[in-house]
Amino acid sequence: MMAAPIPNRSLMKPTRTVSRGAIDLAVYERGAAAGRATVVLVHGYPDSAQVWNAIAERLAERFHVVSYDVRGAGESSVPSRIRDYRIAELMGDLEAVIDAVAPGGQVHLAAHDWGSIQCWEGVTTAPLNTRIASYTSISGPCLDHVGYWLREHAKPGWRGEQLLKQLARSWYVVAFQLPGLAPTAWRLALGRYWPAIMKRLEGATVEASPTQVKDGRNGVNLYRANMLPRLLKPQPRFASLPVQLIIPTRDRFVGPELYEGLSRWVKVLRRRAIDAGHWLLLSHPDKVAGCIAEWTAEHPITAPTATRKPSPSKADRT
Repeated sequence: MMAAPIPNRSLMKPTRTVSRGAIDLAVYERGAAAGRATVVLVHGYPDSAQVWNAIAERLAERFHVVSYDVRGAGESSVPSRIRDYRIAELMGDLEAVIDAVAPGGQVHLAAHDWGSIQCWEGVTTAPLNTRIASYTSISGPCLDHVGYWLREHAKPGWRGEQLLKQLARSWYVVAFQLPGLAPTAWRLALGRYWPAIMKRLEGATVEASPTQVKDGRNGVNLYRANMLPRLLKPQPRFASLPVQLIIPTRDRFVGPELYEGLSRWVKVLRRRAIDAGHWLLLSHPDKVAGCIAEWTAEHPITAPTATRKPSPSKADRT
């Protein structure tokens, strides 16, 4: 029998603010830092760091757990330009957070949806990949890997069933390219009814968030800034660090076929299937937390964290 989820605590306040240029990132920490490995959790769209609350509470019994609102979401700053949502900028934010919470050391990384999509860049690219001891990816493939997958499945002679299935799942990607459509939908209806939509589609209980409309409206820029450039001109991206792939078997948005041939890009790979929908962070927190804890235990941090020193973080603002 699945344990009851821990409440989302939507009004939880950041424990620190990490600044990078004009962007302030709201960071949330749980569990003692001294003598413990740090696990960093990155959320997707249209969520904020609060989507990790139930899992973070469970992991905090053994780890120093860090989550943060990505730019444009939750309590973090909102960039003014679409190009400010490019993956390179998002990875600069992740590096700033790691520098603040584990200066000079490594962390374990887990990410969901767009959090996972963006983190593949750090996992496969120096110098950030040297700061990551292990990676758990949930419902968020690398866009470059998907770009190669699309090319291969579009060749003459290939059976196109898998391609057609994924195109049907990804209808919203096209819709998000249309200026004004998604922001208007979030303002008029989606923001108000999001908890009910999640309950109906995912069977997951989520508390209403005061930033939900903003999160949905601004997060569309993730798609507009990154999808077409990455899919049309993919770059080879290889991961030498251990990667755990958690695949929800009832995911309505990301099909398992997108991970086909992933072993050619990842040196150490483990696949874990969970009978759940896309938002399994909310519906199956025990299972997800257990998978993350097991993977980190199998791949302990080897680079020691430096003595803590002044970081670019600011005191929590009231």
